[in-house]
Order: sequence, then structure tokens, then C-alpha cells
Amino acid sequence: MITQQRLRELLHYDKITGVFTWIHRKSGITVGQVAGCRHNKHGYVDIKLDGRSYKAHRLAVLYVDGYFPELTVDHEDRVRHNNAYENLREASYQCQSRNCTKARNNTSSVTGVRWRAQRNRWQAFVMVSGEMKYLGHFSDLLDAACARYAAEQCLDYPDWSGDSTAKKYMLTRNIVCR
Repeated sequence: MITQQRLRELLHYDKITGVFTWIHRKSGITVGQVAGCRHNKHGYVDIKLDGRSYKAHRLAVLYVDGYFPELTVDHEDRVRHNNAYENLREASYQCQSRNCTKARNNTSSVTGVRWRAQRNRWQAFVMVSGEMKYLGHFSDLLDAACARYAAEQCLDYPDWSGDSTAKKYMLTRNIVCR
């Protein structure tokens, strides 16, 4: 495992841009060249150091704070290659899973709200520790969104950059969120 000292011998990290650059010249690499490449499948930046591959967002924490985080490192803006230090935060797996976009097949525009044709109603739910908790069935999408947002508040869902789709839906209907 790489240390902070070894990392700083090999690379420079710009906290504002989140970009690592090489400090020393070696075969095929020039000084100042951007280190790493974006992993096509998941979008994270991988950097190979001393024969081992590391995720750049984890290296950023090591570079600045001097340790590898025990928890996951989450990108606040959900852009996996944006490794600016202010965009990174340590988070539990549960907190990180809450910082996600709504599913592609979501028809309600609100995360945690879906149409249940069998009941001809909207169903609201939240995930807690990998388990789906049902909040009820509602004839109106706004009521389902309100139930979802209330659950987010009760469960202390982090307000990741104000991106609660339930809150956004309520605000577009001039409903005050508290």
C-alpha cells in the first residue's frame, strides 16, 4: 500500500481541479503530465503507482489528509472523475447509496415513488440498510412525494447538494418544505 510520502514523491495533486500530475520523468511520462486514466466502465480515474492501481479520489484523501479512508469516498456532485478535494467526502456505504440519481425507469420523477397499476395508486418507499420500507399508497403523486420527503427528513438523509427529487417536486408545486 502506498504512503503519503511516496505519493508526494511521485505526484502533485491540485486540490482545486482534482488533477494529479507527475513530478518526475520516467519512460513514456513527462513532468507535468496528467496521471491516470478514466475507467470507462464506471467513470472513476485510476492511477497506477508502483505496480498497483488506485482510485484517484482515495489518493486525494491520502495526499491531503495523510491516510486512506476506512469508509468510501463519495463525490458530492456525483461526477466520478471530479476529484476536486471540496467535492469529496468520506461516507458510509448507506450514505453513499443515498447520493444517487433516480433510476432510468422511474416514471414519477421522484426517487422512491412509483406507480402501482394493481392498486391504481402511487407507492412511496425508502431504502434503509438495504431494506425497502414502504411509506404507503397515495392517489396523488404530490402526497406520495411529501411522504417520501418526510421520510428523508426523519431518517436524516443527507441533503446532498439540495438534490432531493421529492423536495424539488414539492417546490415546483409551491409546497413549502420544512
